[in-house]
Amino acid sequence: MNNRAQWGTRLGFILAACGSAIGLGNIWRFPATAYESGGGAFFIPYLIALLTAGIPLLIMEFSLGHKFRGSAPLTFSRMNKKAEWLGWWAVFVSFVISTYYGAIIAWAIMYAYFSFGQKWGTDTETFLYDFLGVSQVEAGQTGVFVPEVLIPILIVWAVVLFVLYKGVRKGIELANRIFIPTLAVIFLIIVIRAVTLDGAGAGLDAFFSPDFSRIWEGEVWVAAYGQIFFSLSIAFAIMITYSSYLDKKSDITGNAFIVGFGNSSFELLAGIGVFSALGYLATQMGEPVSEVVAGGVGLAFVIFPLIINEFPGMNGLFGFLFFASLVLAGMSSLISIVETYVAGFSEKFNISRSKAVIFGGGLAMLVSLIFATQGGLNFLDTADYFINQFGVAFIGLVEVIMIAWFLRKLGNIQEHANSVSSIKLGGWWKVSLGIITPLILGYMMFDLFKVNLLKQHTGDNNTTGNYGGYEDAFIIYGGWFVAAAALIIGLLFTLKKWNPELLDESSYDSSKEDEAV
Repeated sequence: MNNRAQWGTRLGFILAACGSAIGLGNIWRFPATAYESGGGAFFIPYLIALLTAGIPLLIMEFSLGHKFRGSAPLTFSRMNKKAEWLGWWAVFVSFVISTYYGAIIAWAIMYAYFSFGQKWGTDTETFLYDFLGVSQVEAGQTGVFVPEVLIPILIVWAVVLFVLYKGVRKGIELANRIFIPTLAVIFLIIVIRAVTLDGAGAGLDAFFSPDFSRIWEGEVWVAAYGQIFFSLSIAFAIMITYSSYLDKKSDITGNAFIVGFGNSSFELLAGIGVFSALGYLATQMGEPVSEVVAGGVGLAFVIFPLIINEFPGMNGLFGFLFFASLVLAGMSSLISIVETYVAGFSEKFNISRSKAVIFGGGLAMLVSLIFATQGGLNFLDTADYFINQFGVAFIGLVEVIMIAWFLRKLGNIQEHANSVSSIKLGGWWKVSLGIITPLILGYMMFDLFKVNLLKQHTGDNNTTGNYGGYEDAFIIYGGWFVAAAALIIGLLFTLKKWNPELLDESSYDSSKEDEAV
């Protein structure tokens, strides 16, 4: 009989899944991507990508976790013994991401403190590099620890490991019941204030004005599918793990639509808030909005401090609220990422949850300390690029091809989802996963390998032809090796046999469970 932990309520699962999906990328990646890909016109391919890739993949992963009742490695092993390696690959990609994700949250914690009195001064870019100490080392060098990063990163890990130690219902669910509503309220306050600033209209006009000619460009569609794919925590092993804690009568497709549209709604809200603030900054500087648009770390830790400097009042409060929102979004995502390997290690090695948290989370915490050094930003930048592009995206492609084309399991998965869901799956779901998603992801991967392996030059600031202009040696061990190690270690983990009882159908099949009772 299956004694697996379960969510206390459906709302608890939805909040946890949304907490995983709504992360830093929603705030600092989506607005710039939409702006650079046709503005308002981008929402057409974005919506199509959500309906043909995002939600269908969510339904698939929710169904796998719900049907086979295990972590990603155990779920894939129960589906087909030859597929276990794919689950471990996803788990170790999540492991790598967790090691540097905590560092970004640590930066946000410090910047929330720096907001009071705007301690970053007027040259926010120089301040960021001085704060991190990166200007004092070459790429590939660690240098010494930066106390202002080391201390908050240890605090982040202490909170995450405590939440995971408390378990699914009393830890993860309870934390997300606090984090997500708080995040929604804080960010809504930020957006309301941002849209009332002078120049906000110019920013929103730049964000929403459609350039319909861009719709016919392949790169815009790739950007749309890429944004949907990366923002929904697909192929991280997260959604499979989280859905394995659902009760046996859960509404799979309904949950997927709620999480998918909930995530996209937050991205739209983030776009409105970010571009209202960018419009204000552009007005204060007497420049067009195009001159202040940025994404990623630059938006959060360089441009937003400039915006906060220019605020007409209560600068410290709104700076604090913005960086607090980054902390909350990051924490809910980090908890979900770490849960993937806590669950995997616990099941594979037949150890208690507490031991898996100490071993898996403790190891990740130790590895994360490299990102608290002066060279941490360079390591983070390279690892993030390669593990996301050649880890997450590649896993997604392999996962859907294996399930749809080789194992031919879409029919079984559809049957399971329809047996418990209010919204029944039809032909669109199979076409989306069997044809559209593999073609789009396949093209994305082909283009990425072409650019990175052929070292195409992208301008004077990238003279080596490598990503970020880094030297070959650093790209190899700081990028390619990290991405490859996740796959290699995952393959090695399959050499250890499972406890036979875990693979017995009665340990996860609901009908067998009922017969046992």
